[in-house]
Amino acid sequence: MIFRGTDIEQKLHQIRDRQAKEAQILAEVEHLLKQNTPKEEDIAQQLASKAPIDRNDFVFDLLETDNIFHLDEIKKICIDYRLRFLDSSFFKGEIPKTAISKIKELEAAHNTEIKGYKIMAPSRLFKLEDRDDPLLFAPIGNNYFYLIHKWGNDLHPLRKFMAWPFKNIVNLTLVVFVLSYFVTLMVPNGLFSKNNSTAEFWIIFFFMFKCMASVVIFYGFALGKNFNPAIWNSKYFNA
Repeated sequence: MIFRGTDIEQKLHQIRDRQAKEAQILAEVEHLLKQNTPKEEDIAQQLASKAPIDRNDFVFDLLETDNIFHLDEIKKICIDYRLRFLDSSFFKGEIPKTAISKIKELEAAHNTEIKGYKIMAPSRLFKLEDRDDPLLFAPIGNNYFYLIHKWGNDLHPLRKFMAWPFKNIVNLTLVVFVLSYFVTLMVPNGLFSKNNSTAEFWIIFFFMFKCMASVVIFYGFALGKNFNPAIWNSKYFNA
């Protein structure tokens, strides 16, 4: 086997070319970052803005129809799952970089500056950071909104079931009624009287119902809670 000699001059050229390419890449990245920083600052300002905006100048043909939702559809989901749909300025969590990237892509594709961001999320995400699933929207106009990005974890599979009692006073009363009935069944026979009777059962049930209803009413007034239809787009903490 014949080994070829090493051309030192050629190796020097290769190293120089490699270093030049690395320097060029670093220069391009630095230039890109300098261009992106002001853009990201503009987006951050719009996300924090409280100016009321009801539409953006999107190019309709470039929008994905699966991401277009009417306000009535958003309202129904918020009521069913006890969520809020508020301006992004009220959101206290962190907007992920992936959402910022999608905003920049949308703005570049539609040649516009997106404003009037809305976020759908659980109430506590508008006060504290959490890991549930906020959804970022931008208004299209005429009560239509475009879903830009979703991040975080999915909602608990039982959240809709847990939020059902808070949809209206009828649902809440029914839940209290059913719980009172089951609690009454757990009362040992003969605890209050030696003779078990239907009348005694309903007297105990009525007592349990009043106790549980009083706790629910106190909890509601003490913490300023309200039903889902009243809070889905309310910006007040005690709504």
